[in-house]
Amino acid sequence: MASGEGRRRRDNLVPLAALISREMRIEKMEKPTVKYGHAAQSRKGEDHFLIKMDCQRVPGNPSSTFSVFAIFDGHNGNAAAIYTRENLLNHILGAMPRGLGREEWIQALPRALVAGFVKTDKEFQSRGETSGTTATFVIVDRWTVTVASVGDSRCILDAQGGAVSSLTVDHRLEENVEERKRVTASGGEVGRLSIVGGVEIGPLRCWPGGLCLSRSIGDMDVGEFIVPVPYVKQVKLSNAGGRLIVASDGIWDALSSEMAAKSCRGLPAELAAKQVVKEALRTRGLKDDTTCIVVDIIPPDNSIRPPTPPKKHNMLRALLFRKKCHDSSSKLSKKLSAIGTVEELFEEGSAMLAERLGNDYSTLQSTSGLFTCVVCQIDLAPSEGISVHAGSIFSTSSKPWQGPFLCADCRNKKDAMEGKRPSGVKVA
Repeated sequence: MASGEGRRRRDNLVPLAALISREMRIEKMEKPTVKYGHAAQSRKGEDHFLIKMDCQRVPGNPSSTFSVFAIFDGHNGNAAAIYTRENLLNHILGAMPRGLGREEWIQALPRALVAGFVKTDKEFQSRGETSGTTATFVIVDRWTVTVASVGDSRCILDAQGGAVSSLTVDHRLEENVEERKRVTASGGEVGRLSIVGGVEIGPLRCWPGGLCLSRSIGDMDVGEFIVPVPYVKQVKLSNAGGRLIVASDGIWDALSSEMAAKSCRGLPAELAAKQVVKEALRTRGLKDDTTCIVVDIIPPDNSIRPPTPPKKHNMLRALLFRKKCHDSSSKLSKKLSAIGTVEELFEEGSAMLAERLGNDYSTLQSTSGLFTCVVCQIDLAPSEGISVHAGSIFSTSSKPWQGPFLCADCRNKKDAMEGKRPSGVKVA
């Protein structure tokens, strides 16, 4: 009797290869389809974009594929926008610890994005060019969307059911009170352009330099209190999917988030991007470079199409996000809600590197046994590394000798961004 039961149990065993094959089939079924469209109208030639669908977390492993969509709106020339387009992704991936599983990789993204933005800014400034750029950088990995941004190029989410929400915060001095306080506390001056007779005109600007933004990449002639530290938001969509609209301010100066989303509902991504640009030009004309990327994250059965206009009763069923991380910048972005559940995984907008790069430095040790600068990724001997927390009044760490660590150059940049010393960058 017992041996018979044993045989029956053995008969029910499934070979390991079959289990793995089954898991891969399930994963493929659950993975959404990502489709995109792009459209642009150029006036100054300073808008640039990046679309890359075949990135891999694990090189050579097709199941680890993720997609990148980004817009770079340059000013004072296009050099910073071009440099950022060509280098930012590599710097972000270079800051990611090796050997992580997917969930760990997703969790490590926010810190890697900060390090990648700061490294890109540092390297571009070393070239001695005075151009600058906004950067809105979107990573789509299955249902998880991670957005990092400096400047005023925006990314919005149009979720199923018609709930429109922002995944970025505009770093315009005119509109962002917290950023005005940070800039003045770091040694900058904020005011409008003054003309003959003392009359002030135009938007609020940072002086010296006269930039309207408080965060950007480049802009070495403005002052290092204009920082490259991005606002980062990470969300996980429900299996209903959703639509992302990523665009430069040529769109957002003409259309509100709701208007842009509404103008292209029901259209496939390629036509939707063209429609958003068309609507912006119809509303305001071509007064600036105008660039738009539309990304549709579609359930694998294709049963749910791009967002359609909401029904009134659907709005009553909207569910709020489940918050997992919060800071003062979140007050600027409270709209994120959707039919079903859109889960907020991460949100942080502080400009202080000690807060953004975290206390967990165990993954920052290189294979050579040396420590690594968390920003520029160069190897450091234990005596060379300077803790990101050392001397920081903003640090929550009571042990400033703990990592992560910075090289001397990156520590100098950190101090300059926080107003602890004048910028060491000089314009010839």
